[in-house]
Amino acid sequence: MREITFSQATLEAMKEEMQRDDTIFVMGEDIARQGGIFGQFKGLPDDFGTDRIIDTPISETAIIGSAIGAALAGMRPVADMHFADFMGITMDEVFNQMAKIRYMFGGQTKIPMVIRAPDGLIRSGAAQHSQSIEAWFNNIPGIKVVAPSNPSDAKGLLKAAIRSDDPIIYFENKDLYRQSGPVSEEEELLVEIGKAKVARAGTDVTIVSYSVMMNNALEAAEILEKEGYSVEVIDLITLSPFDEKTVIESVKKTHRLLIAHEAVKKGGLGGEVAAVVAEEAIDYLDAPIIRVGAKFTPVPFSPTLEEAYRPKTHEIVDGIRSMFI
Repeated sequence: MREITFSQATLEAMKEEMQRDDTIFVMGEDIARQGGIFGQFKGLPDDFGTDRIIDTPISETAIIGSAIGAALAGMRPVADMHFADFMGITMDEVFNQMAKIRYMFGGQTKIPMVIRAPDGLIRSGAAQHSQSIEAWFNNIPGIKVVAPSNPSDAKGLLKAAIRSDDPIIYFENKDLYRQSGPVSEEEELLVEIGKAKVARAGTDVTIVSYSVMMNNALEAAEILEKEGYSVEVIDLITLSPFDEKTVIESVKKTHRLLIAHEAVKKGGLGGEVAAVVAEEAIDYLDAPIIRVGAKFTPVPFSPTLEEAYRPKTHEIVDGIRSMFI
């Protein structure tokens, strides 16, 4: 099986889906002229023209609003946010329009659109270009939120999101763009939305993670294996609605749970996962649930301070060790 980067995998997904369905188009800032700020749309204007790869003014509100209108009219728009941080200005369109229209119209219409949202730390991106904001959207009924952790899932999940009749926010961590991994050449590579994956089986403790922190979770599992701990690692993939069944079944087996994400710990998705497990499986727990996340502060510009802000593998390892004391 060939290896390609995360960015190349998403590009393949876009090409294959746009070839398959001519109602799919992309809109965003600098995607036709520049191929996207991270190169994730490179070459698409040559293949599909600038009527389907559309450069927009610097207005996230206009991008999302236009995408909603196009979806209502029968198209399948993909709206690129440049940086996920800029989605704050789109909250009315996302909260009150995109997420609600299908419900308010009694299911008579649908909103088949995808918002691509590059998120997470990037060297010295600082306070306005480095945030992980997925937890904002997990509290909104009517949308789905996904976040792949590797090139194969990046491709299959984007293809599945584009084909979905529901609005989906597709978070793609900027640190993952250059990460390589095996990806099947099968065109029908699809990842089921709403289903988590057991990335590593174990019996002593469960780590639940997603996106870029899956690298840390798997690294921690390797370290702990050498110390005699059998660690199960679950990749959520879909954050809303997350796969409660897979998580609870794992905790009932291992009796311990640690949740790790790059987003700030306070108010992060880890709190929701912990609450669900406490409600559904508290009698199975042999140790307190532990969360690992970023510090509750704006992302610093200084590389040294940024590194101090970033959640680390050793925090996962130390947290799990503490469960067995």
